[in-house]
Amino acid sequence: MDKKTLSKKFETVFADSKHGEKIRFFSAPGRINIIGEHVDYAGGIVLPAAIDVSIKIAIRKNSAGRFRILSMESDELAESESAAYSNEFPWVNYAFGVIGEFAKLGYEVDFFDAVVWGDIPQGAGLSSSAAFEVVMAFALSEIHDWNWKREDIALLGQRAENRFVGVQCGIMDQFVIAVGKEGHCISLNTETLEYRYHSIHLSDCEFYLIDSKVKHSLKDSAYNERRKEVESAFLKIRESRNPLSSLYQAELGDLGVPALSEVEAKRARHVVTERLRTEEAVRYLREGNPASVGKILFECHRSLSEDYEVSCEETDFIVEELRKEAVLGARMIGGGFGGCILILDKKGRRDMLFEKIKSRYFEKFGNEPALYTFQISDGVGEF
Repeated sequence: MDKKTLSKKFETVFADSKHGEKIRFFSAPGRINIIGEHVDYAGGIVLPAAIDVSIKIAIRKNSAGRFRILSMESDELAESESAAYSNEFPWVNYAFGVIGEFAKLGYEVDFFDAVVWGDIPQGAGLSSSAAFEVVMAFALSEIHDWNWKREDIALLGQRAENRFVGVQCGIMDQFVIAVGKEGHCISLNTETLEYRYHSIHLSDCEFYLIDSKVKHSLKDSAYNERRKEVESAFLKIRESRNPLSSLYQAELGDLGVPALSEVEAKRARHVVTERLRTEEAVRYLREGNPASVGKILFECHRSLSEDYEVSCEETDFIVEELRKEAVLGARMIGGGFGGCILILDKKGRRDMLFEKIKSRYFEKFGNEPALYTFQISDGVGEF
């Protein structure tokens, strides 16, 4: 989607708005996470990267006395004088939540018109909602000359999703979408927000994605449940055995605390073992050892499926079929209960393997998966 097409749509929809300012254009990417899944709300370290799918917006202040936001995907125009929660257009709440968080800090957002376009597959675990929050927050900071830091933009986007939308996500998605760098992933400490860039060199190997095309409706509610279980496990371990600042600091020996339920122990085991996997993955990426990184991806998926219980039959099936085909590694990514599988494998096998997986998947589930290739990209910006 280029500026010319966005501008034409904008001028057609908002022909009545003459504010004297030019239309400005902003874009925020989707993201993958190589390792460190479901630990960003447990004080853990994650290893995400921004990718070259995006949410783009054209935006301009208006004199209409209300916020007007058009989704090109659904062709729906949401209008409001107060940025109040919308039951009619749930997608606009990601933008309205951002406006509300700015207001809480004393930053009053002028009324504006915006056209929103995106090619991040929704429900695939690639963070289309976080991209919308970040691009809206960044755009509003820029058109009001507030000059917010990217790190602060990420935190505001997270608060909007937690408080307004009602999904208790961690900081990973918004953060990497805000600060991403082409050709690099970041290792982000989600407790301190310290981060480092790591160049990705995989020689003759590549990452790609297979989308299960499954979007189970329990995703958001179960996500919030997992967060509560993690917090409960942390409090019990800290009270009984260790003065921890986060569950991520616990050791496997701490999981024997009698107060822990079986479910809490399983959730905690995933968090603790994911720390060990992440430490190894960072080392192997630095050494240029994709085979060992791939092995860790398989181990991560097993933990997400068995201990954290956020996988599903369809994503487990895809990972197991890829294992049979001797790919280097594969695992589900994102919130879970469907969405995408991240695959690491030798170059030159991708299309052949996907055709095999697609045939077997359709035979079992009557549904066709999708193949996505990507490049590691920059974070949010104006274009």
